[in-house]
Amino acid sequence: MSDFVQIEPGRPRLPEWLRKPETQFASVHLLKRGLRQRNLHTVCESARCPNIHECFHRGAATFMILGNLCTRGCGFCSVPKGSPAKKEFSLDANEPVHVAEMAAQMNLRYVVITSVNRDELADGGSHHWAETIREVRKALPDAKIEVLTPDFCGDTESVARVLDAGPDVYNHNMETVSRLYRRVRPQADYRQSLDVLAFARKYRPDVLTKSGLMAGLGETAEEVRELLRDVRESGVHVATIGQYLQPTRRNLPVSEFVTPEKFAAYQSYGMSIGFQMVFSGPFVRSSYMADLVNEQASSH
Repeated sequence: MSDFVQIEPGRPRLPEWLRKPETQFASVHLLKRGLRQRNLHTVCESARCPNIHECFHRGAATFMILGNLCTRGCGFCSVPKGSPAKKEFSLDANEPVHVAEMAAQMNLRYVVITSVNRDELADGGSHHWAETIREVRKALPDAKIEVLTPDFCGDTESVARVLDAGPDVYNHNMETVSRLYRRVRPQADYRQSLDVLAFARKYRPDVLTKSGLMAGLGETAEEVRELLRDVRESGVHVATIGQYLQPTRRNLPVSEFVTPEKFAAYQSYGMSIGFQMVFSGPFVRSSYMADLVNEQASSH
């Protein structure tokens, strides 16, 4: 079997290993109702994650704070973009408490929180981030908290503010290889993201650090290995690697469908260079099965 399946022009047909026929509409509807009652968002919905039925059915979700509009226009992401001038961009002061309430209602023992980019805010939303972590900790003192943060435009004071609030895992995704940043993450910087991860590791060495990337955007295998080396040299403990799937026709097309065998090879390489855990596979996402990934990483 070849390392990847080349994409034909037009809407590509998914290979067998990327088909998820099972659906859990009742679980999805029930959880969405609770979220909407508190005006909460999840990246599972906004980013059109293919694992949403599976995760919502097992009672897991990744809360997305700072609203549902992003100031950036990354080519891979379907989260709505908008102008900070819109009234919808105003922060919901009750959001931290509502996240904590929902997490408690779901009886979560592992809470994952992410956010949109809010580059128009002086602190990038880091005070709001810190307040959300503290409220969740207050509501669920025994739960572990994983945060998946933006780069805060490289502002280490904002990163420190989030870390000072006491998360157990600090995640910031690289998303793609250096060569593709201008196309995939035009408002981000490869070295800046590495610096954020390195700072987090140095500032709070007791906090597990994590980063993720997407395969299938046109990168080469050697570029993926180079990215893994860069991330590991920044002190990151855990890496996640999954298949990029075009969420809408407005987003970047898929360049290739990477086979399970190649994902396994990436995992083997990552473990060989010192990661505590590399979670690599077609359906892997940065917060997918995050509780189990953390458990395995912590056992090393």
